[in-house]
Parts: sequence; structure tokens; C-alpha cells
Amino acid sequence: MSDMDPTGHVGATGTALADGGEPPAGESPHGRRVTMSMWDKDLVRRSLRQSLRKLDPRALTHNPVMFVVEIGSLFTTADALRYLASGRLGSFSFTGQIAIWLWLTVLFANFAEAMAEGRGQAHADELRRTRTETEARKVTPEGIQVVPATTLQVGDVVVVAAGEVIPGDGEVIEGIASVDESAITGESAPVIRESGGDRSAVTGGTTVLSDEIQVKITAGRGESFLDRMITLIEAGVRQKTPNEIALALLLAGLTLIFLVVVVTVAPFSVYSHAPVSVTVLIALLVALIPTTIGGLLSAIGISGMNRLLERNVLALSGRAVEAAGDVNVIMLDKTGTLTMGSRQATSFTPSPGVEERRLAEAAQLSSLADETPEGRSIVVLAKERYDLRAPDLDGGDVEFVPFSAQTRMSGVDLDGRQIRKGAAESVARWAEVELDPQTAAAVEQISRAGSTPLLVAEDRQILGAVELKDVVKPGIKERLASLRAAGIKTVMITGDNPITADAIAREVGVDDFLAEATPERKMEYVKSIRSEGYMVGMVGDGTNDAPALANADVAVAMNTGTMAAREAGNMIDLDSNPTKLIEIVEVGKQILITRGALTTFSVVNDVAKYFAIIPAMFVVAYPGLNALNIMHLTSPETAILSAIIFNALIIPALIPLALRGVRYRATTAATILRKNLLIYGLGGLILPFVGIKLIDMIVSALHLVSTVK
Repeated sequence: MSDMDPTGHVGATGTALADGGEPPAGESPHGRRVTMSMWDKDLVRRSLRQSLRKLDPRALTHNPVMFVVEIGSLFTTADALRYLASGRLGSFSFTGQIAIWLWLTVLFANFAEAMAEGRGQAHADELRRTRTETEARKVTPEGIQVVPATTLQVGDVVVVAAGEVIPGDGEVIEGIASVDESAITGESAPVIRESGGDRSAVTGGTTVLSDEIQVKITAGRGESFLDRMITLIEAGVRQKTPNEIALALLLAGLTLIFLVVVVTVAPFSVYSHAPVSVTVLIALLVALIPTTIGGLLSAIGISGMNRLLERNVLALSGRAVEAAGDVNVIMLDKTGTLTMGSRQATSFTPSPGVEERRLAEAAQLSSLADETPEGRSIVVLAKERYDLRAPDLDGGDVEFVPFSAQTRMSGVDLDGRQIRKGAAESVARWAEVELDPQTAAAVEQISRAGSTPLLVAEDRQILGAVELKDVVKPGIKERLASLRAAGIKTVMITGDNPITADAIAREVGVDDFLAEATPERKMEYVKSIRSEGYMVGMVGDGTNDAPALANADVAVAMNTGTMAAREAGNMIDLDSNPTKLIEIVEVGKQILITRGALTTFSVVNDVAKYFAIIPAMFVVAYPGLNALNIMHLTSPETAILSAIIFNALIIPALIPLALRGVRYRATTAATILRKNLLIYGLGGLILPFVGIKLIDMIVSALHLVSTVK
């Protein structure tokens, strides 16, 4: 038991990292990343089949842009068949090729969406394989009764022993056990589940490895955590986010406007004595509307949720994923999130007239039976500083004094020597002395620095103090600095007093802190921040975190946390890694940046298509329009066909970017905007001119277009 915490709860919020250290970004603490190859053969085959099924017009009604392209494909195909029936082979060749590429445009858009859905479906299938029909030992008034797990109802109590599968979601109401949750989280390391604390929630489908527990069922059939995971992962039930809906409405509006424009072109062409065929009008419409972003929009949203799933984060709503990109205040627990969660001995401060080596030796002897991380760190520090090794105590007169909440001390009686270490007041009281001014000042200085002072005494003499410090996690300060550069304010939550909290906040590098945090204070703080117009992200695992989680915009609950916390959150971190909130914010911003970048590219790359198609349509009636043929395309037919081919091919070319996302670096919004305008704005303007010209050269060389008669 630790000497500074009478409750014995050291780093309660850092349970996932208690086994040592912080996992690499995007991985579980044991290095397993739930991911799959983008071009996995089974995934591609499934997506191709799904692309064909999505040609059903009813399936495309959610995407107005692609719905219009499909209707255009039907009209163009009908035109081609009409030319074929009348023997006009030249017109059939041109119209048929336009029809083929229009159908391919729809198929490529369907394929992008199917690829994104397929990655989520693969995760859902993997989870389904973990579900087995199990039996449960239900507690009844007549005794233990074995029943199928599917018959359990909310409120039933079951007994689960070592080697048995937990039959349903619930709370441990009696006992403590080691549980294998690899079927849910992918982690091989077992976790502890016990009654009466923040680690009482258990998940159906996981396996008890040791001991025996009683579980009260909290979810009925079809409502378990595993069922919810499968349902939420299924892309078919994904709810569109507000920004995605707004962009979809904008695309629908643009499509309607350009449809009206193209319809008015037909009578204008007749008036100009240069009538334009239906095929060319449809080609113009497809070139005008933003087909690129229309084909990739759904894939971007779905893949964002999949990228979170690859990081073992289950998003309970697409709205939460998008909100993560807009978060500008994140609240982080100190213990286990910003710090390692276990205090480590960092220095010895001897009292006047005492050698530091003697203090180190006494501190080491008093810690030999202390199995806490703090006690072990004192032994290690004494060995590192003075090469002190633990003596052989076999056969000696040794009696270890364990820590207790009453004495707040521990120590050893060794060959007539009495050595104690513990809280300053307790050790001073045991020694029956008052602290000298120098030692008292050292204790106060250690406390003000945010560390914990332990006094060491031998035979009623105060030898000095040991500083225990909760070490800041490596790299966390740099990550917080990058968030600050991106305009995100970080707030540390701690139960420490304001003086200690202020010292730790300065060391960690957070922008603000909430000291002496209670459930009410956390909730009120979240509400006050939101009332100022900010969007708040928070992570929590305990019942005391539930009120604040319920009021946060992005609420990440730990999978190891209580049922109350998981119900209050809109995301669940299956790894229970408190620092994952930073990654979630980065993924959210990546989704927004990707959507904005590809929208910019889609709108801008239409410019080149105008220069290809409009001169081709009216150059006969208005020869002056040939000046707009700046790409010097071979003929009106090759110009139109090249523009439609480019329009189709650019969608599959951008699928990897839509699924992977534009690379995000923490920086200001203005910097990101300038970069995206340069790459996707200027690039989207230049690339189509080059691409259409190259396609025109290939089409002309292959003589794919015959003269339209």
C-alpha cells in the first residue's frame, strides 16, 4: 500500500496504463492495431459486387449528384441503341463510348462508398464471429439454474467462474476476477473486474480467467455492447453529420441549377442553327456538376469512423466524430493521462547533520516490503545513487511494519533499529519531535512543486525527506504544444489542491487547470465553457465523470469504466487509453480537412471541362469560340469524350485519399487553408488541363471516335 494515499487508489484514472507506459499513437497498449489493407482482395471483390447492387436508382436517391449521372447514363444508352438500330454507326460509336464512361462514373462512385462500407463490414463480421451461444448459471430462489444466455433479462444475476464466458453485459456485484477482453478490445492482457468500484462493468462474450464473480445483467437480448458495436459499425445505419448534410444540400442545389442551365442550352442551340444532341447536353451537365465530391462524400464520412475503429475507438454517432474536428477545448485527467499515474522517487533531502547516503539506506530498508510502484522506486533510486543493494535478511531479527490508513506509515524493525517512512505529520508524531526549520521548508517546497514528500526516521530521529513525483509522460508536452498551435485549449483536471495543481500544470504545459475537481465542478466547468461558444471534448471512466461526459460535445468513455460513464459518452475507447482523446480530435480534424480539400478540388477541376466541352458544342456556329480551345484538342468529339473520361477516372484516383484522409498537422486554420488552396485548389485547376489533353492524344491515336453523322 502506498504511504501517501490512505485509500490506496493510486492513479485510478490510469488503469489501462498501469502495466507500464503509454502506447504508441493509434495502437493498443500491447501494440495491436485493428486495421486491414486498403486493397485487400476480399474487400475489393465484395466492393465490386456491392457497386453493381448500388446501381439500383432507389439506392442512389441519397446522392443527388450520382442519381442525375445515372439518369443521364440511361438516356445516353437509349440514344446509342437508337443510333445502332438506325444504322448510324458513327453516332453510335461516340454516344456508346459516352454512355460507357457515364456508367463507369456511377460505378466508381459506388465503389468508393462500398470500399468504405466494406472496411466497416469486415470489422462487424469479425465481431460476429466472437458471438457464441453460451449457457449461463442463473441465480434463482431455488439455487443455480443453467439457462441459455439468450433468455437472460435485465436484472438477472449470474455466476461466472474461471474459464467461463460472461453471458451478457452487466455489473459485477460480488467478487473480483481477471477477465480476458481480447474478443472486444483486441488486447491480450487480462484486466481486473471487481464489485463496488469504477471497474465493475463487464461485457458479454468476454472470458473469466480466474476466480469467480456474480454479475447483474444490465442489457437485454439485442441490446448488448457487442450488438451495439456491430450495429454502429454497419455503415448502412450511419447517420450523416450536420456538415455532411449541409454539403449534400449544396451539391443538390448546384445540380439543380446546372440542370436548369443545360435545359436552356437546348433551345439556344436550335436558335443558333447548331442543334446539340441529348448526349452532348448530358455530357455538359455531368461536366458542370461536382461529380468528384459527390462520388466521394459518403466514403469520406464512413472512412472517418473506420479510422477511429482502427484506433480501437467506437464512435456511437457520426455527429460525435465530426464534432471532434471542431473541438477547441479538451479536458484531460492529470493522473494516468498527462502523468504516468504512479509516483516515482526522484530525490533525497537529508535533515541538518545527516548524510544523504544514510537517508537513502534507511529509506531503502523501510521500502523492502513495499510492493507499490512508489516503494520499488525508492529502492531503485538508492541503488542508482549510492549502489546500495538490498541486504540479506534471512535469519536476522526482522519485522516489517505494513502501511495502514490509521498510521499512514510503513517501515521495518531490523536488529534493534526502528525505521519508518510515511506522511510528514505521521512520522513526526511517531518520532515525537518537531521538524527543524530546514526539513519543514524542504517538505513545503516539495509539496508546492506538485510532488509528495515522505519523511524517513530512524530510532525517533528525523533523517530527511524523499520526493515522490508523478512523472509527466514522455512526449505529452510536445503533443499539447501542437494542439495549442492548432488553436485548441487544454485543461487539466485533478483532485489536487490549487497550489499543487498550478505547479503540475506549468510542468505539463496545459493552458488551464481545474483543481479539487468534484463531479459537480466538472459538470459546471463543461457547461460554462460551452456557454461561451466553445466545443468541449472530455475523457472519463468513473461514475463521477458521467455528469460532465453527458454535457460534453465529444465524450470519450473508457471501456474499463463504469456502465454510467459508457452510457453518458458518445465514444468508447476499447483500449481505455486516456490520451486517445488527442488522437480522436486529430481524426475529426482530418475528416473536415479531407472533405474541404476534395470539395475544393472538385469545384475547381470543372474549369478545364468547360474549356473542353463548350467550344466543342458551338465552334461550328461561332468559330470565334475556337480561341477557348487552349488545349488544342483534336476535334469536338474527342474533346467531349476526353472530358468525360477524365471526369470518371479522377474518382477512383482519389479513393485512396478519401479513405486514408488528407494528412493532418497541428497548425493554425489559416495555414491549413493556404496549404489546401495551393495543393487542391491550384492543383485541381492545372491537373485537368494536363489530364484531358493526354486523354485526347490517346483517344485520337487509337481512333476511338468516329465522325458523328
